[in-house]
Amino acid sequence: MSAPQKIGKRSLLIASAALLTVSVTTTLTAPVALAAPEPSGSPTATPPARMSKVGGERLGQPGTQVNLAGGVPVLPKDLTARSWIVSDAESGEVLAAHNAHWRLPPASTLKMLFADTILPRFPRSETYKVAPADLADVGAGSSVVGIKANRTYSVHDLWLGVFLRSGNDAVHVLSAMNGGVPATVKDMQAHADQLQALDTHVVSPDGYDADGQVSSAYDLSLFARSGLQKKDFREYCSTVRAKFPTGTAQPGKGGGSGKAVTGYDEIQNTNRLLSGDTDVPVYQGIAGVKNGNTTNAGATFTGVAERGGKVLLVTVMNPEKHEHNEVYKETAKLFDWGFQAAGKVQPVGTLVPPKNAVTASPEASAGATAPAPASPGTTPGAAGTEPVAGAAVEGGRRGAGTALAVAGGLLVLLAGAAFLVNRRWPLPDLLRRRSRP
Repeated sequence: MSAPQKIGKRSLLIASAALLTVSVTTTLTAPVALAAPEPSGSPTATPPARMSKVGGERLGQPGTQVNLAGGVPVLPKDLTARSWIVSDAESGEVLAAHNAHWRLPPASTLKMLFADTILPRFPRSETYKVAPADLADVGAGSSVVGIKANRTYSVHDLWLGVFLRSGNDAVHVLSAMNGGVPATVKDMQAHADQLQALDTHVVSPDGYDADGQVSSAYDLSLFARSGLQKKDFREYCSTVRAKFPTGTAQPGKGGGSGKAVTGYDEIQNTNRLLSGDTDVPVYQGIAGVKNGNTTNAGATFTGVAERGGKVLLVTVMNPEKHEHNEVYKETAKLFDWGFQAAGKVQPVGTLVPPKNAVTASPEASAGATAPAPASPGTTPGAAGTEPVAGAAVEGGRRGAGTALAVAGGLLVLLAGAAFLVNRRWPLPDLLRRRSRP
């Protein structure tokens, strides 16, 4: 590894662990990590009969899993995704799922795992001069943010490129800083295993189509949930638009100093539930996380949103209906259902904690102290939050999405057993702070 790993504050990997039986009765027992079959060269056309049972027996069954009862709204009837999952981001309860452990190509949603693995290692202010070799293996037709060789970028700029433009070029540069693509793939796989994301096989750090590279709606939800514990991850994934260096110097723009000043272009987040589109409005309470689209994977998306004190995660993989922005439309429908069903529907499983959850510290990671929870009506930059350097400024305000605040949490151990029973992951309240278009 070419740069030392920089951890800063101790890691905030604390998970909820309410493992549910198929009946209404809830039992608190350690999760059994039952591995799924080894990944094949390409995904199957139909979900396999035997899938991983991590998180609960029913999550390993093909088809839709939901406990419909009196007062529980019915699921949307026009869902076409091969796989999807709706879960409570704080408690980890899975409210409903469809082929949750089906191993499918993840596309750029795999960048959530990349960020969760690599982001804590380099401070945002660190700079790096890009070598031509760093960009040599970026796949043909990749989404890019426009990184140029022999130019110097800050780590902050590179992460904006990863999250807003899904830039494979930015991923490869950060991978070079981490010791190269093979080392980064190895680190990502180890982190996926630590998170108990056993459906995931990493081949390329950017999610570019590669033989044998697979994940699942369940695992992508684990990556999002873990990443959201990191302050920088939350800021980047919720940023709507930002200024990105074009790499073009503008002589004479240095305020009379005679120095050249780097030009900037505005980039906008490709997550349409966050930035909006002609046929998809901004989703109320949305705060990220990551989208993707490749030939093999189709459209994939994981989102997090808050409404009425509930924080939900929804992952949707490869809708068969190929209408414009279909993955976002189906995600929005599942969010709507989840917010209506929360507190009424009996869960069908749970998002399991990381293997090291018992020994993890409830302090913020990514080299920053966790901000105090903010109250509605506060202005950007208040309540202990920090402005993102280089983010777009409109009317003197950040053009960022949602500023999340860590609520904190306690480790609660079962007497005589080394297992975490903390029911609420200390995922923060969500506060809408996005600039109006």
